Amino acid sequence: MNRRTLLAASAFTGARLAAGSPHLNMLGRFLAPAPQPVSLFGNRFVTLCIMIRTTPWEVSRDVKLHPRDESTWHTLDGVRSMREAFSRSNPDGRLTWGFTLNALEDKRDNYRQIRDYVVECQKKYGDEVSYFPGYFPAMYLPRARVNREMSEAIQIITDFVGDGYRPQAIMGGFLSADSLQYLAEKEHIHAAHAVIWSQQAIDGGGADGSPSYPFYPSTEHFCKPAQGAADFIDCVNLDGWTMDFICARRSGALGHEITGYNSRRGVGPIETYVGWGLDLGHREVMHTESIHFDEGFKRNNFGWVTNIWEAQMVHEFGKELVCSALDMWVTDTKKRWPDTHFVTFGEYGAIWRNQFKTNQDWHYSFLERGSGLGDSYNNLEIEWFMNKNFRLALQRDWQFDTPRQVIDFTRYDLPAHEPADPDPQHPAKDWSLMNRINQKDLRPQDHPRPLSELATADREFIYESLPGLKA
Repeated sequence: MNRRTLLAASAFTGARLAAGSPHLNMLGRFLAPAPQPVSLFGNRFVTLCIMIRTTPWEVSRDVKLHPRDESTWHTLDGVRSMREAFSRSNPDGRLTWGFTLNALEDKRDNYRQIRDYVVECQKKYGDEVSYFPGYFPAMYLPRARVNREMSEAIQIITDFVGDGYRPQAIMGGFLSADSLQYLAEKEHIHAAHAVIWSQQAIDGGGADGSPSYPFYPSTEHFCKPAQGAADFIDCVNLDGWTMDFICARRSGALGHEITGYNSRRGVGPIETYVGWGLDLGHREVMHTESIHFDEGFKRNNFGWVTNIWEAQMVHEFGKELVCSALDMWVTDTKKRWPDTHFVTFGEYGAIWRNQFKTNQDWHYSFLERGSGLGDSYNNLEIEWFMNKNFRLALQRDWQFDTPRQVIDFTRYDLPAHEPADPDPQHPAKDWSLMNRINQKDLRPQDHPRPLSELATADREFIYESLPGLKA
């Protein structure tokens, strides 16, 4: 290539970069435009991860907690169909791909094809390629092993994506405080999906007690916001699924999909589109989104909805249902809230981290009246307050105008402790942070009560952050 051609190519690439359109790298491949800087406040965000695995609950290469072999369920056609459904009404949207270690290393054609396709999506759209150790590594593996395998996975991703690529976030499910500190200090990754909000007695374990929106975790416990510099971990803790708050008050799931209850109901596809079908399922998904994009947006000056879809669903439940649901969800979200940004988990973590340098200044508030579907009872109203010091939930029957009752009061200024290192034969399944009152109502002290019946010291502690509740 002569000097004139180089100058022309440079000008062409520079013009494309200035215009924010795709550009060529040194190998002649078109790359996605660099995302334009977006502020947290005044915006609505959706984060979506598509998970790729070989078996359910696959926390390591050789630790597979469910015998079902899903390896042939993952195909290039399946993941491409999901990505196309996502982008049909959302051409500028980006998502995160989460691979288990086995899915990263599997040499079979279908996994090689999927990885090649995901690299194309990273170059073309700016998608994120990340590691996803099967939801529950902290329950089954010692911390040192979790940390070592995160580093191994990150290197594998860098090698097959190329161009020095590294994910901005790890999709961890549950990750201990030690693993989050390791990510920040050793891998220089400052965001992770490390909590599943309100999860309790689902999939064999749980970790209720955290805020539902991002926070910097404490070295004491991954569900606890850091209280100051001494216990601060510089790795933003992100949830994986946005929940219907009224459904989330329950523990576990019981009975029929319609007449029973499911504490995981919200935007997740298995609990909605698969469980209820496209009509009712979509109503519940949009209702849950509206909590954050309507009233929540007014209260917090931004809104966030987060979701994870498993690629195996295309085989298990059918491509027509799964891709129609994904298309419907994304299309109607953009139609109802046209300004919504579909970004990767890493991008969103960076946007939040740019706004908040510590836990001192974020104060979240949400208000929901039930959808009337299933156990999202339409006579109930729940209001949540979350800050560095505590989370507090108040519930009432708004149709009968009953007094508000405290159903959750979790103090974050109290000491917290995570379980000791587990191993696959001796798992640690309970990672919940419960102290004063917990929404699941599993202990005698969890029984709902008026705010006035809390201990004087607890009321004063609440009023310091929420003086308006005195009225």
